[in-house]
Amino acid sequence: MKKVTNYFQEVHNELVNKTSWPTWAELQNSAIVVMIASLIIAGIVFAMDMSFDTILEWVYLQLY
Repeated sequence: MKKVTNYFQEVHNELVNKTSWPTWAELQNSAIVVMIASLIIAGIVFAMDMSFDTILEWVYLQLY
């Protein structure tokens, strides 16, 4: 049981004293970057999906 208690004490010490936590402004900037990147990637995937749909629709119309 002492090993478990010691483990949690070391974990707490690591999180409180040795971990570098970002500031609120850094978190906001990171969140904005992630949202913009997600929108760009979603737009690219949407464009690819629409172009493949159009190409396949054209191919199917030519075959049948």
